[in-house]
Amino acid sequence: MANEANNFQELISHCKEYGYIFQSSEIYDGLAAVYDYGQNGAQLKKNIRDYWWKSMTQLHDNIVGIDAAIFMHPTTWKASGHVDNFSDPMIDNKDSNKRYRVDHLIEGFADEQRTTGNDKLADEVLASMDALLAKDDYAGLKKLIEDNNIKCAVSKTANWTDVRQFNLMFKTEFGAVAADNPDDNIVYLRPETAQGIFVNFLNVQKTGRMKIPFGIAQTGKAFRNEIVARQFIFRMREFEQMEMQFFVRPGTQMEWYNFWSAERKKWHESLGIPAGKLRFHDHVKLAHYADAALDIEFEFPFGWKELEGIHSRTDFDLKQHQEFSKKKIQYFDNDLKEDGKPYGNYIPYVVETSVGLDRLFLTIISLAYAEEKWTKEDGTEDSRVVLKIPAKIAPTKLAILPLLKKDGLPEIARELMNDCKNSFMCFYEEKDAIGKRYRRMDAIGTPFCVTIDHQTKEDNTVTIRYRDTMTQERIAISEVKNLVLEKIS
Repeated sequence: MANEANNFQELISHCKEYGYIFQSSEIYDGLAAVYDYGQNGAQLKKNIRDYWWKSMTQLHDNIVGIDAAIFMHPTTWKASGHVDNFSDPMIDNKDSNKRYRVDHLIEGFADEQRTTGNDKLADEVLASMDALLAKDDYAGLKKLIEDNNIKCAVSKTANWTDVRQFNLMFKTEFGAVAADNPDDNIVYLRPETAQGIFVNFLNVQKTGRMKIPFGIAQTGKAFRNEIVARQFIFRMREFEQMEMQFFVRPGTQMEWYNFWSAERKKWHESLGIPAGKLRFHDHVKLAHYADAALDIEFEFPFGWKELEGIHSRTDFDLKQHQEFSKKKIQYFDNDLKEDGKPYGNYIPYVVETSVGLDRLFLTIISLAYAEEKWTKEDGTEDSRVVLKIPAKIAPTKLAILPLLKKDGLPEIARELMNDCKNSFMCFYEEKDAIGKRYRRMDAIGTPFCVTIDHQTKEDNTVTIRYRDTMTQERIAISEVKNLVLEKIS
C-alpha cells in the first residue's frame, strides 16, 4: 500500500501517468513546490471541495458560505498580526547557502534516526525542539542542531548561521501608477482565507440575519513563501484551504471547540479515512490569537502530519479589525435576556476549522493507491494497480465500454452515456481489449464499468464490473443509472 514510505514515489509517478497531478511548468523544468492538477485530479479536487461545502453549508442551517477576494487592504494583515508575526525560525548552511525551516530540519533528522531504529533519540530531539519553540529559544534550537551534528543535505556539513525569523507572505505591487513611496503600492497575496471572513462578519450577519452561534465558510487559494516546501503536494507555496469560522458567545468557546473537534474527525471518517489513521495532537505552543488549538493528524506515507487545524481564536481577530479600521464590529445579542442576562453588544469569540484541500487530496489518494497480486484458477499470476477512491468522490463514476466497435454496440453505449452523463461523470472508451480497459479504469479509480456486448442486443442486459472486488454481474441496462446513483449517494 502507498502508506508505506517506499511506495510514495510510485504514487507520485502514478498521479502523473493517469492525469491527476503534474509538475507546474514542466516543459521549462518546473517550478519548485508548485503543481498543476490534471483532468482527473481537478475533478477529484472539485468533488472533495463540493463534499465539504455541502456538509458545511447545506447540512447546517446556521452556516453560510462566501468567496472573498485574494487581494485585501494591506492594513488587514497588520491588524491580523501577519506582518509582524507570520514568520518561521530559519537557519542557513554557510557552505551550501541553503536555507531550512528549523523544525523541518530537526524533524528530518528525527526521521533518519527512526529508519536506523533509534526511536529514543528521535523522540528526545523532537521533545526538546517543541519545548524550545514554545519558548522562542532560538539559541537553544541552534545548540540542539549542533549537539546532534545535524547536517545540510547539500553540503553535508554542520556549518550553520544563527536561527532567525523569516516572513512567509508574498508581496506584490497594486495599481498601474508608481507611487512616490513604493510601500504605498504594496499588497500581499493572502496567506490564509480566514481574514476575508472576519472583515465581512457584519456584512454577512446583517444581510443574512444570522444569529449567534453561526458560521461562515469559505474555500480558496492561499500563498506562503515556504522556504522548504516538500513531500509532494503536502506543503506547497500555492495551495487551497477550506475554512469555517464559527462565531459564538464569549465563555462558550470551549464547548464549541470540543464539538467541532469531534465533528470534524467524524467528517474525515465519512470520507472513508480509517479512524486508526487519524489522531488529535494538541499544540504545545499556542498562536498569539488562540486559547486552545489542536491538529487532526493523518498517518501519511512519510509519517503523522497535520491534516486539519481546530483553533479557538477568542475575539482576537474581530477586536483587531475593529481597532485598526475604527469601525465598530460587534453583535447585538437580544437572546441574552432569555438566559437572565441583559441585552447587550459584544465582540463574538471564534472557533475555526481549517483543512488543507491539497492535503486532503493527498490523504485520499494515498489511502486509495494499491498494488495487488493474486494467483488465478489456472495457477498463473496476475496483478493490477488500482485507486480505490470512495465512489461518492471518484472523478469518474462510470465507464461505458462497448465490447466491439461495430455491430451497433457503440450506438447502444452512446445512448446509455447520454442517459447518465447529466447525473454523474461518465467515460466512454472503445479502444483495446476489454481486459486492458478494465485495468486502465482501475488505475484511474473508476468504481463501475459497464460492458455492452451482443447479449445486450438480445435482452437489454449489460455486465457491470465493480472496481474494488472485480466481481461482475448481469443487470438490465435500464437499472445502470439508478444503481450508480444509489452507490454514490
